[in-house]
Amino acid sequence: MPPQTRRMAFPKVVIERDTDSEQSSSEEEEEEEELEEPEVLVESENEEKVEEAKKKGKAPITISLKKVCKVCKKPGHEAGFKGATYIDCPMKPCFLCKMPGHTTVTCPHRVATEYGVIPATHKNTRNALGYVFKRQIRPRIPPIKPAYVIPDQVSCAVIRYHSRRVTCLEFHPTNNNILLSGDKKGQLGVWDFRKVYEKVVYGNVHSCILNNMKFSPASDGTVYAASSDGTVSSTDVETGIALSLMNLNPDGWRGPSTWRMLYGMDINAEKGAVLVADNFGFLYLVDTRSNDRTGKPILIHKKGSKVVGLHCNPVQPDLLLSCGNDHFARIWDIRRIEAGSSIYDLAHSRVVNSAYFSPVSGSKILTTSQDNRLCIWDSIFGNMNSPSREIVHSHDFNRYLTPFRAEWDPKDSSESLAVIGRYISENYNGAALHPIDFIDISTGQLVAEIMDPNITTISPVNKLHPRDDVLASGSSRSLFIWRPKEKSEPVEQKDEGKIVVCGRDEKKRRHRKFGGESDDSDDDKSIRKGKRFKSQSKSHSKSSLSVKVRR
Repeated sequence: MPPQTRRMAFPKVVIERDTDSEQSSSEEEEEEEELEEPEVLVESENEEKVEEAKKKGKAPITISLKKVCKVCKKPGHEAGFKGATYIDCPMKPCFLCKMPGHTTVTCPHRVATEYGVIPATHKNTRNALGYVFKRQIRPRIPPIKPAYVIPDQVSCAVIRYHSRRVTCLEFHPTNNNILLSGDKKGQLGVWDFRKVYEKVVYGNVHSCILNNMKFSPASDGTVYAASSDGTVSSTDVETGIALSLMNLNPDGWRGPSTWRMLYGMDINAEKGAVLVADNFGFLYLVDTRSNDRTGKPILIHKKGSKVVGLHCNPVQPDLLLSCGNDHFARIWDIRRIEAGSSIYDLAHSRVVNSAYFSPVSGSKILTTSQDNRLCIWDSIFGNMNSPSREIVHSHDFNRYLTPFRAEWDPKDSSESLAVIGRYISENYNGAALHPIDFIDISTGQLVAEIMDPNITTISPVNKLHPRDDVLASGSSRSLFIWRPKEKSEPVEQKDEGKIVVCGRDEKKRRHRKFGGESDDSDDDKSIRKGKRFKSQSKSHSKSSLSVKVRR
């Protein structure tokens, strides 16, 4: 089926900002820097001034204007983004597939994501575990893939909702319209996207990056969160009252060598424990009944390396999957976990951003590595020495960006659909846009790439709804809700206007509530891209939505 293009006006959004005429602080900082810069003399154009300065006895400052490559720092060539096109450094291999001999523009993986991907084999096995897998788990997976339902239309959004970039998203376990979001400042946002305007941000939960959060299995009104301030919190969603369950830095800041940050987190409902991991390779268990840490920290990855992801198997919760900066994803048995006791060590060539068991059978594994690879293991009962497939995808990013993580579609009973944002931009009617990709991980085929001309920033944080055909994406400080065009529902209108702008008075009140911190994002180029949205949102009737669906 050829690619399809769907067009419509941009939906209702809520914009959290001051008046349009207000100057952003980033512009003010740039102007201040320009005023503070010393006068310099360029050799080729200011020779007379240089001679006058020498006569006066002052040593002039001279600079030589030479263009250097942003990648290898050598002159004579350029590399990086030019609009929507990425130009490779001739001293480096292809930026997309990391292989020499071609550039990103001509990379075969850019043309077809399934290039070089070997489909899943269906050979019989005499392995006893494989026999058990086929008898007990395989019947849960339908033999025929159901039709994919792609949320390809933005139905609502909150622009500049957070004061820093979005780092994680989580849907409410019972209320389909509630979305929780965390940001780099440690704030926790609660948004009812069915009504759009009903939203709140709790700024008293953590003091820095909120890396992960999970709802309590015992109470749908309680959410656990892990932060880079070294604390695990339990927060009431309705009141915002937070309880600190564990603090790894009770004495405060004493240098980077001792400061512990928590990244990976998951909940084992059977044991009533919250599992968290830090930036030194250790695993901690917090009892949800006593709200206190139990046992001693366990070294599960290389000492001194971050453990960025934890995931308990949905069918057998005693199986734990971890991943980290030591280039490994590891499978553990929690019942007898200790240093060096991992069941499998899944090697990668670079940092592993995420690792997840499949949502239905728990027998598959999907990992996202910084080498632009999605790795899939079809069965944890089979050969785990190498992945069943590797899919080349652009998610190798630079600084000031939340890591990309490929996540399963929890509603897909065939366990073959995954969603992930894309780093390398595409040229869409002259604009550089970063699509969100839906990939069939059984074949490597790009099922759909969704984008919107109003979203000019990168969308690294994406979460599919566990019960509804909804996709939530975090792009810079903004949140977007995507729905299928055929199933799009109108949101409740608070007023007749298409855009609700929160005025200066409301923003001042919010500043007093959260300590009066700056409301500017630190994302790379997010401020400049945010300016474009103002002009585009005024002409939303002329804007269009694009989605390419490949069947």
